[in-house]
Amino acid sequence: MGYNYDWKAVVSTQSTGMGYNYDWKIEEAQKNILRTHTTAVSAKMLYQLGQQKEFTPTKLFSIDRVFRNETLDATHLAEFHQIEGVVADRNLTLGHLIGVLSAFFKKLGLEKLKFKPAYNPYTEPSMEIFSYHPGLKKWVEIGNSGMFRPEMLLPMGIPSDVNVIAWGLSLERPTMIKYGINNIRELIGPKVNLNMVQENPICRLDKV
Repeated sequence: MGYNYDWKAVVSTQSTGMGYNYDWKIEEAQKNILRTHTTAVSAKMLYQLGQQKEFTPTKLFSIDRVFRNETLDATHLAEFHQIEGVVADRNLTLGHLIGVLSAFFKKLGLEKLKFKPAYNPYTEPSMEIFSYHPGLKKWVEIGNSGMFRPEMLLPMGIPSDVNVIAWGLSLERPTMIKYGINNIRELIGPKVNLNMVQENPICRLDKV
């Protein structure tokens, strides 16, 4: 509970440079809602990490479903999966983040990547990741990433000399690119071809 009120002091004012001038209320924070991203899971795990007596370098991963108020089209769903990753250690840089993501997508067979500066309220610097979809003939966003801000980590008890790199990646969009699928609704939802699911082999990562 103490962490909640530390965070209230950050987001309710502009003194830290990232406040929202919003009157944060515990009653609102305790309401159940459909999550729009899995960063809430990472925040909970990082808080537990910060309560350790001695910091231990950590890697955390999760894959879960998220929900958005999106207009459905060839690349957008209102309900999809997010691949969440967090690495906490000393001396981590943006270069490490780019390296991890590049290696991950290379393992999937996605070689054409672009990293674009972005804004996230909880990471700085932040980057969106794009990959080229030959069928759609355009660059498609496949994830977001960044380095967690000290304003988020310090109230959790994470040591000030520890850096945390993190990412939230799409599951469905890279699948579209890898297998030449031009409509994301063919992968999840009522338009899925069950014969395709039953007749295709289990997906395995290519060896690099």
